Amino acid sequence: MYRIVSKKVLNPTVTQMEIEAPLVARKALPGQFIILRVDEEGERIPLTVAGTNHEKGTVKIIFQVVGATTEKLNHKKEGESIQDFVGPLGKPTETEGIKKVCIVGGGVGCAIALPVAEEFHRLGAEVTSIIGFRSKDLLILEDEFKAASDKLVIMSDDGSYGRHGNVTVPLKEMLEAGEKFDLVIAIGPVIMMKFVTLTAKPFGVPVTISMNPIMIDGTGMCGGCRLTLNQDGKKVTKFACVDGPDFNGYEVDFDEAMSRGRMYFPFERHAHEEACNLFKEAK
Repeated sequence: MYRIVSKKVLNPTVTQMEIEAPLVARKALPGQFIILRVDEEGERIPLTVAGTNHEKGTVKIIFQVVGATTEKLNHKKEGESIQDFVGPLGKPTETEGIKKVCIVGGGVGCAIALPVAEEFHRLGAEVTSIIGFRSKDLLILEDEFKAASDKLVIMSDDGSYGRHGNVTVPLKEMLEAGEKFDLVIAIGPVIMMKFVTLTAKPFGVPVTISMNPIMIDGTGMCGGCRLTLNQDGKKVTKFACVDGPDFNGYEVDFDEAMSRGRMYFPFERHAHEEACNLFKEAK
């Protein structure tokens, strides 16, 4: 069992927890993830490592309440425990040779983008961060991004905070003005990562994206997280859990990834509703 050391609500739908897991904390690197189960009957879900504390032996996770498992997890309190917490899984984000990087985060994807930005900052790279949210109410991790970035741009879809618009607007402005990034890293909704990639493509800037599809075992056995890449004119199947989660944005078949992701929406919504009803009845 893994104890919940702290719990913090970041916005109405996003929660941050610190989990006591010293072995994972010792090994985890930015870009990697864990798979957890809330209880013995629970499903396995992947969550990115949002930070570690080696001295305390804790791992920070940030999750959005969208399905049954995240609903159950969100009802857990400080001092309680969860059943399983396995990791670190996946490959860490590559940082070697990168001196100037642009980190683009969208929504809860900013929880994944932050430790990557912090790692580049720690290594002495020049970090530009662009983070976007639907509205001011959904903003998370602003102070943390300020501390890890040489330049921070905040966007909101409705204009209620920062600049009005999506994250591709300032990225395009910077590239058109002659900014020379060694790498652009995009983390967030698949549609956002697709358009960040399309924005950067005319300028020849390398783009890394982080995929977080449905996963079950995290070892490549189930095939649930498979992606299609276009490499040298050939279609290649890769698995986000073992080959990623980071991929070359120019190779990913985004349309297929979005289509596969939409397949599960009705099941997630139904399971979430059932979980909510259970908690209501228990009160």
